[in-house]
Amino acid sequence: MSSKENTKAQGGFSAFLKRKNVIISGKRYGIDALGAMAQGLFASLLIGTIISTLGTQLGIEVLVTIGDYAKGVTGPAMAVAIGYALQCPPLVLFSLIAVGSAANALGGAGGPLAVLLVAIVAAECGKLVSKETKLDILVTPIVTICVGVLLSIACAPAIGTAASAVGQAIMWATELQPFLMGILVSVLVGVALTLPISSAAICAALSLTGLAGGAAVAGCCAQMVGFAVMSFRENKWGGLLAQGIGTSMLQIGNIVKNPRIWIPPTLASAITGPIATCIFRMQMNGAAVASGMGTCGLVGQIGVYTGWIADIQAGTKAAITAMDWIGLVLVCFILPAVITQLIAIPMRKKGLIGEDDLKLDL
Repeated sequence: MSSKENTKAQGGFSAFLKRKNVIISGKRYGIDALGAMAQGLFASLLIGTIISTLGTQLGIEVLVTIGDYAKGVTGPAMAVAIGYALQCPPLVLFSLIAVGSAANALGGAGGPLAVLLVAIVAAECGKLVSKETKLDILVTPIVTICVGVLLSIACAPAIGTAASAVGQAIMWATELQPFLMGILVSVLVGVALTLPISSAAICAALSLTGLAGGAAVAGCCAQMVGFAVMSFRENKWGGLLAQGIGTSMLQIGNIVKNPRIWIPPTLASAITGPIATCIFRMQMNGAAVASGMGTCGLVGQIGVYTGWIADIQAGTKAAITAMDWIGLVLVCFILPAVITQLIAIPMRKKGLIGEDDLKLDL
């Protein structure tokens, strides 16, 4: 084939991909799909865990049953959420239910990462054949499900093992070096929470729990509470709630304009992380996705609490102590607010942070 014909063929294929809305990019897969996966995980596993825990504590059996059903559709919920983010046609989107179930089950502890990778491939393959034949109602689901399930069988166990190994290594290192790893995990997961990527999905994919999960919670809380308190003079109560129980991601535009505003909450996370791991030994033994949620809807704190309950039921914890509650409140709320302000106020006086640098359009 001549170079001219090759160029024409490439142009034709690019046009075909564009027509099928298949956009191969880091943003679509690493931000849009990953963020949607976290929402699917939140709407199934995490909410199910909260409801079932509430039912157990209150002795309401029907809530336990509801929670168990919600947790049972974790894989399909993640896959459909990913398909929604990739703007899949209906037949592809619905076919991803089976794909998500297979990938999550075969992925084991690393199921969320397996679902992410497998669902992306299956969804894009389904989109390529969607409405290309008169037998679309047969062809599209067959292609989507077969590609997804076969890929799950071939790759999901290895993906799950790899993700689990990385998560286990991080948790092992945190137990071995709680001070240094407390800083590292807290800062990195906290930064990921503020960036337009999903810290919750990352924690879920790595099954990040235990002491490392506690450090992750600390880092996320430092970013959310830190930005909320630091910007109170500009954004008042609306900004406090939007960032404090919503997301610090709202500040990403202002961070691009003046990266120095990110220094106070990030330094706060570097301080609260080792406090959580070394002093209070705060652990996240609830759903791993909660490790990356911080104070968003108080999910991080609810996750720590459900972990306490699970540990008591398993016999690894005798009871919830006053020290547990003090540590949770200090690490998640009080220390991030105080430390961030102690760093931000001198920066404002020196002009490193301007009057409207933290202003949000709320």
